[in-house]
Amino acid sequence: MELLKSLFPDLTDTQIKQFESLEALYQEWNAQINVISRKDIDQFTTRHLLHSLGIGLFTTFKPGAMVLDVGTGGGFPGIPLAILFPDVEFHLVDSIGKKIKVVKAVSEAVGLKNVTADHIRAEEVKGEFDYVVSRAVTRLEPFYQWIESKIDFSRFTNSGLYALKGGDLKPEIQAFKATFTDAHVTTYELSDKLKDDFFETKKIVFVN
Repeated sequence: MELLKSLFPDLTDTQIKQFESLEALYQEWNAQINVISRKDIDQFTTRHLLHSLGIGLFTTFKPGAMVLDVGTGGGFPGIPLAILFPDVEFHLVDSIGKKIKVVKAVSEAVGLKNVTADHIRAEEVKGEFDYVVSRAVTRLEPFYQWIESKIDFSRFTNSGLYALKGGDLKPEIQAFKATFTDAHVTTYELSDKLKDDFFETKKIVFVN
């Protein structure tokens, strides 16, 4: 938590308590429904909490905004980001129902009033959102085809897709640009902000 406080010095006591409660909640749920691998649950803070919050180190979601988390799994990056941005509405979706069950239970347990969750495929989501977030869902080109129409670019200058991805992304981004010639792609290196070996190949791909 000390690292978290240094990265986000404006956290309130309520937010700190919410972050502190997450690991035990996920360990409890993971014993019933395997939403996080056994290896990763032992490094929850680095591989799930900090990884998700990496988006908040490079951008700020505006108060009153709406964020769609596609393929959220057990709630990443959506739940940590919802704690970080309490004045922003988050809608978390996944095609696997048992994972959404965990999302709803964890959100309720930590007292999140700004999270809704739905067992639904990305293509079936209704409405528009200011931001879309995802973590290691699939390649950019097919993913963006699913969600492009769901992004409202008109309200905020930093609206768009924020995708947490890893590895060598050059071929993937080149293929994406060949299809979406008008889209602008920016890549942020998480290792610039988070000094742990886990983040050496981890990136945020911002598309607007």
